[in-house]
Amino acid sequence: MNGLYLVGLLVGIAGVTVLDLRYRLFFGADPLRAAVVLVVGVAGFLVWDTAGIHLGIFFEGNRSLITGVQLGPQLPLEELFFLILLCATTMTVFGAAARLLARADLAARSTAPRAE
Repeated sequence: MNGLYLVGLLVGIAGVTVLDLRYRLFFGADPLRAAVVLVVGVAGFLVWDTAGIHLGIFFEGNRSLITGVQLGPQLPLEELFFLILLCATTMTVFGAAARLLARADLAARSTAPRAE
């Protein structure tokens, strides 16, 4: 089933995007900053992947689930979408954690006894 992995990645990206926009965690909070962070993160991981491929550490795995479209030697199209999912998920979780920590801090400050 060629392309099944890509479909799964796209479904994952859509799910993370819906959560992000619903709760304004990453792209929903600041789209321009989020786009820059996402592009820099994906570019960094693509450099990492390319170095790993050239060193013989990384290689293309099972070809039965991927489209066969190559961005470079041993670098399938699906890797780009995996990296987008990885970075977007990480930043969405970071946004959620930051919000939860800010709420916990606010709650702690509001219940703390005041020195008079």
